[in-house]
Amino acid sequence: MRDRPRQHRVPGLSTHGSDEPGPSAEGVYALLRTSLLAGLAIAALLFPLAAMAGLSAKAGFNSIDTLSVAVTETDPPLTSYVYAADGETLVSLFYDEFRRHVNLDEVAPVMQQAMVSAEDARFYTHNGVDYRGIVRAMVANNSSGGVQQGASTITMQYVRGALQLNAETIDEVIAATEQTAVRKLREARLAMAVEEQLTKDEILERYLNQAYFGHNAYGIFAAAQVYFSKHPSDLNLQESATLAGLVQAPSAYDPITSDQTQALARRNWVLDRMVDIDYLSHGDASQVRGLPIELDVSDPPNSCIGIEGTPSEFGFFCDYFRRWWREQDAFGATPAERERELRQGGYTIITTLDPELQTMANKHVNNAKSDESKLAHGAVVMEPGTGRVKALGLNRVFSYDQKHNGPHSNPSFDRKGNYPNTVNPVLGGGAEGGYQAGSTFKIFTMLAALDAGYPLDYNIHSPNRVATSFVSATTACGGRWCPKNGSAAMAGNRDMWSGFGMSVNTYFAQLIDRVGADKAVEMAERMGLQWRSEGDAYYASEERRSGWGPFTLGVSDVQPIEMTNVFNTLAADGLYCEPLPALRIIDPEGHDLDAASPRCHQELDADVARAATDAGRCVTETERKGAQCGPWGTSKVVGTLAGRPIAGKSGTTDNNRASWFLGYTPQLTVGAFMADPDYIFNPVGTGNTSTSKETVGKIFRDALKGEKVIPFKPPSRDIMYGD
Repeated sequence: MRDRPRQHRVPGLSTHGSDEPGPSAEGVYALLRTSLLAGLAIAALLFPLAAMAGLSAKAGFNSIDTLSVAVTETDPPLTSYVYAADGETLVSLFYDEFRRHVNLDEVAPVMQQAMVSAEDARFYTHNGVDYRGIVRAMVANNSSGGVQQGASTITMQYVRGALQLNAETIDEVIAATEQTAVRKLREARLAMAVEEQLTKDEILERYLNQAYFGHNAYGIFAAAQVYFSKHPSDLNLQESATLAGLVQAPSAYDPITSDQTQALARRNWVLDRMVDIDYLSHGDASQVRGLPIELDVSDPPNSCIGIEGTPSEFGFFCDYFRRWWREQDAFGATPAERERELRQGGYTIITTLDPELQTMANKHVNNAKSDESKLAHGAVVMEPGTGRVKALGLNRVFSYDQKHNGPHSNPSFDRKGNYPNTVNPVLGGGAEGGYQAGSTFKIFTMLAALDAGYPLDYNIHSPNRVATSFVSATTACGGRWCPKNGSAAMAGNRDMWSGFGMSVNTYFAQLIDRVGADKAVEMAERMGLQWRSEGDAYYASEERRSGWGPFTLGVSDVQPIEMTNVFNTLAADGLYCEPLPALRIIDPEGHDLDAASPRCHQELDADVARAATDAGRCVTETERKGAQCGPWGTSKVVGTLAGRPIAGKSGTTDNNRASWFLGYTPQLTVGAFMADPDYIFNPVGTGNTSTSKETVGKIFRDALKGEKVIPFKPPSRDIMYGD
């Protein structure tokens, strides 16, 4: 038998202060039978205990004692709290029933007194069943011709609620709540068994955390928050009496949506009950009785939607976290089970979200020039070496209210578009689609080449157009794939430094031809890419990938988070870490779960990653001693804005349908993109080709302001020059 804590006595009431002792179990059964038979003529109460064996709320229980153990161990659904990395900034709550467990000593004594007065005045003296209350209710109900008073004690109400929470089928819910004498007798027997297993304080604590107070407030913590925006320990007399009066009929006595006439009458009735049982003096009750009910109503956020339904600047990050949670085996067998665990499990989650970085990201993506009716502009900020997602900025509002959105940008769709409000995972998460990322995919060909032993100074003559060995469906170049450069000035003898820095298409077309397209596709898979369309999966299949030469120019769809993590791996010298939105996950018992630990492994040889970084610096710098970056880089603006060395790669797609920049330092990785998520064939326009570059540069500038410049580690001479 477990140790029981010392019983707490509510001030003003002695456990042994009654003038008559509680009856024995046999006495209660006899009185219960006599009273109910006389008043209701229910012969079912004569059923022997053996006949009650099939009436438990969960299949398999065949004794009251066994079932009472399950009742005492019932855990009601609890709200999960999600915070930013500082452990203080609330990101959102997740709940089906807004409830948070509090210990009894965290509930104001006056609230405990008010609840006992309203629901069970002899709570501390009976043994689970109040025989005097049964007689009183029987007389009152018979006199009125209806049901005016109940005879359920706090313990019986707790039992009823626990049976409902334990129910696995609708039939079990009905069995726990149906208005029959059979149910009442079972409830009484269970209540008496529970009182043998729990102290009065334990029962009252469980009841206070279980009771429903209206407005989706389950339990006293939620009720204090919803109605008065305070902790239960801070409730005063009038607030406590108001809340205690709600439990019997939350809708009828609702002080929020009604004119408060009934709520006031019910509150004052509770005050009178407190006077009757010596919790309160007549004078103290009179001082409160004439006061209005003063509310301070809160509408707790839920499922990434802000407080009182307002948009949240953390909405897209929060939704990414939710989607990540749904993929974690630790929380259930299916996505639906995992989400239910999030909404009912009472976790405290510290996410990786940096509120300051989030504010910066939101600021820069919203200040960037764009066609506001179409184009999404977003930024992802990650931490090298852990995979932690620090911020997700997007020029959209996370909201289900889309009635004021503009028309859909796809001319064949006669419906609202997704601007300014949307809940779509534009930045990534789950199995949703992505966007073509253009020349950023050259990184996979270069990594495959470096991994295969090609040095950075590997030189290829790269004319403005070149024919490859890859078969093309077009008739140009004799049925061969023959891409051309974005500018005639790119032509010439190029190596990986200048080819990557200047983004020379014909250099990488020839490099993937020599290294093997299958090796570049395999490298993308190693770096975390998934195939998000039927076409991509078709060409990436084992039997076709060796012929997928255009892959090097970014014809495959990718999510912004996914692609940012590719460069995050390079920033960590080849240490690949899964994108991670959680810093700590704490269960209701206070245990840290391993699900929030970084999941990292050394995917690339560190020298390969450093060599790719060395070439990536040519993108943002044009003059570096010891490196042949070529006459210019495609994204010098990033390095200029950041004011420090940055490695990375820009990318645009055919007809400028999307523009990207992905950059990193040893401390931080930032990726930005612009596209139309509703209609990917809409171009971003030549005027927006540098927008993502500028956004990344500004985020680096602000995020690393005052931070020491940490130099990139240089690659070995062998991988640079092949000596």
